[in-house]
Amino acid sequence: MKFLVTGGCGFIGSNFIIHMLSKYPDVEIVNLDLLTYAGNKENLKLIEKDPRYEFVKGDICDAGLVDRIMRGVDAVVHFAAESHVDRSILHAGEFVRTNVIGTHTLLDAAQRNGNVRFHHISTDEVFGELGETGKFTESTPYDPKSPYSASKAASDHLVRAYHRTYGLPVTISNCSNNYGPFQFPEKLLPLFITNLIDGKKVPVYGKGLNIRDWIHVQDHVEALDLILRKGRLGETYCVGGDAEMRNIEITKLLLASFDVGEERVTYVPDRKGHDFRYAIDFSKITKELDWKPRFSFSKGLDQTIRWYRENESWWRPLKERVIKDITAQQQKPKK
Repeated sequence: MKFLVTGGCGFIGSNFIIHMLSKYPDVEIVNLDLLTYAGNKENLKLIEKDPRYEFVKGDICDAGLVDRIMRGVDAVVHFAAESHVDRSILHAGEFVRTNVIGTHTLLDAAQRNGNVRFHHISTDEVFGELGETGKFTESTPYDPKSPYSASKAASDHLVRAYHRTYGLPVTISNCSNNYGPFQFPEKLLPLFITNLIDGKKVPVYGKGLNIRDWIHVQDHVEALDLILRKGRLGETYCVGGDAEMRNIEITKLLLASFDVGEERVTYVPDRKGHDFRYAIDFSKITKELDWKPRFSFSKGLDQTIRWYRENESWWRPLKERVIKDITAQQQKPKK
């Protein structure tokens, strides 16, 4: 099969490409990525010379380009998205453009080119927030709270509309927080890990009481592989890691791993519209596709810390870029 992967130089997309090319000798992949701040070709250095792999630098909102590279493709795996909540609060328009207009452009091209199989990667954040009990399922009503989650919710609705209106063969997956190798160092775990490596403090929002479900990226890409091969068309699959934790609990685990105390924590004002809790019920994908996460959080965290310790040459230039970019973003006029 020939896959068009969008955003394949990002964290989850690059892990997916490596997984697919390593597992399947008959797979070809075209990677369309604009290489914005979180896209990094270095993520794919191991496979960049593989004759089954092609990189195309481009914008998913470029209808002409998307239409050309869609020809001859068997399936689209759509990762490309603006995904950082803090950035969406500062500049919502960029998230609407990429996540909504970009998804629409891809859907249009897939429909025009013979109804190409389309898998859309979404997030649990579209469901809003949970109280102390309950979990998100595929039938949970949407209730996004941030510009990021609202733009992803809109793209999910577009994908479903193209299935129901045009018969486009689609699937959607809503996943909990990912972690693991190649995650951009502005996200919680790599930010905290790299700060601790450098002897710096870690910034915890509010009192650190917000709860997230965590999944190792390798478990996620294996779920995507199954959905693409065996998932029922028109269906949504929730993918979770069975690892709910408060942010302060994760912080303490990291401090213990680095043998330092809570003097290395700095508490910062809470994020606007900060959802209290996310949790995923992934019983549907377990029942239908026989999937469940293989990584315990402790095993995955140890592996992730080790990877960042051993790959400083990968993350340090990105971390410096993050610091410069945050400063520029804060000074940029709001749209």
